[in-house]
Amino acid sequence: MRWNERLYIKDLVDKIGETHTLYGWVQFTRKSGKIRFLGFRDGSSIMQGVLVQGETDDATYEMFKDLRQETSIKMTGMVQQSKQSQYKVEMLVKEIEILGTSEQFPITPKEHGIDFLLSNRHLWLRSKKQVALFRIRSTIIQAIRDFLFENHFIQMDSPILTRSVGEDPAGLFGVDYFDMGTAYLAQTGQLYLEASIAAHANVFCFGPTFRAEKSKTRRHLTEFWMMEAEMAFFDNDDNMDFQEDLIKYVIQRVLDRGEWYLGHLERDPEVLKQVLGPFKRYSYSEAVEYLQSKGSEIKWGEDLGAPEETLLTDDSPVPAFVYDYPKEVKAFYMKENVEDPRTVKCSDLLAPEGFGEIIGGSQREDSHEKLLTRIKEMDLPVENYEWYLDLRKYGTVVHSGFGLGIERLVGWICGVPHVRETIPFPRLMERVTP
Repeated sequence: MRWNERLYIKDLVDKIGETHTLYGWVQFTRKSGKIRFLGFRDGSSIMQGVLVQGETDDATYEMFKDLRQETSIKMTGMVQQSKQSQYKVEMLVKEIEILGTSEQFPITPKEHGIDFLLSNRHLWLRSKKQVALFRIRSTIIQAIRDFLFENHFIQMDSPILTRSVGEDPAGLFGVDYFDMGTAYLAQTGQLYLEASIAAHANVFCFGPTFRAEKSKTRRHLTEFWMMEAEMAFFDNDDNMDFQEDLIKYVIQRVLDRGEWYLGHLERDPEVLKQVLGPFKRYSYSEAVEYLQSKGSEIKWGEDLGAPEETLLTDDSPVPAFVYDYPKEVKAFYMKENVEDPRTVKCSDLLAPEGFGEIIGGSQREDSHEKLLTRIKEMDLPVENYEWYLDLRKYGTVVHSGFGLGIERLVGWICGVPHVRETIPFPRLMERVTP
């Protein structure tokens, strides 16, 4: 049998009454009288296998006692209808061949502490909720790519090793780079995307991002995945409109294709349906005034932290943009507001339910002189940005972009409060294994 002829659970919908062979793993076993049941997972879904004495091969029926959680098997039987499984099928098992034994699988249905689960992350990924979570993560990533490709974007991969700092220089991981001194693991691909817009107008990159900030909050990882987009001839209003359309597209895709998995995560789809309404928008000044009216002690000029982000969205079912932040709390490349030079043309998109910032974006400074001045004000090494400054000398245009943190987006959509569960192998301050 060729690889593309092999069937999976999801392929059995129109094969009721037929006999087929599947490959996968035992999720659980139970018995009732002369009937034996097993949960069978093959990567596409989970269904029930039913062994009946007298109908199942005698050797297979006796072998049932040797089937442990996570035993890998080859299972042959007749496809039957079932109301309980995702694809409404089960299998009346005729024969089973054990491919790989499994003794005392460490992750059982009982409660386990988070440290134990993280130490066994390579096995925890097989659990029902984790399978559902990463199915939705994959759906989200595909939806993001589809939206971008449908809107004339080109993927332009950015380097992981760089000398040019996009965000906080203190949050960099340094790497000895041959005899050239220190290079850094990239915090962002944005600067390189800006170089690409003159060739392709609308571009994006998607890959791992590294931040060395010593933070242990539920929103932070030292290594995470980010989709960044950059658009020529977009001002910051265009930027926010585009982000809103993207998020709604992703939410609708999850509702269309992931409702079964949302159920396993006990995530109410009705909550996500409300997100399809218009997003709220506050200027930074309006946000500070609103927060102060609700008892916050924040002062104008201070950045919004997690408590302020939560307070700002706690009575809203939809995300909220906060735009035009003070220049002093934002990055050097952001466009200064002519109307209020204290602020820059930027925005953060805050998810409701306390999940906070999921997107950060801005209109970029397109003036060579102003950008050079800002680099010097920030005490950044000008020689590392000569190439970036060149972009303002040869056909500069109004342009904007943003970065979307995949783990935070997945956490919000799935209702999972800590981002360590939304990435296959989390990297935290105190953890770099497995």
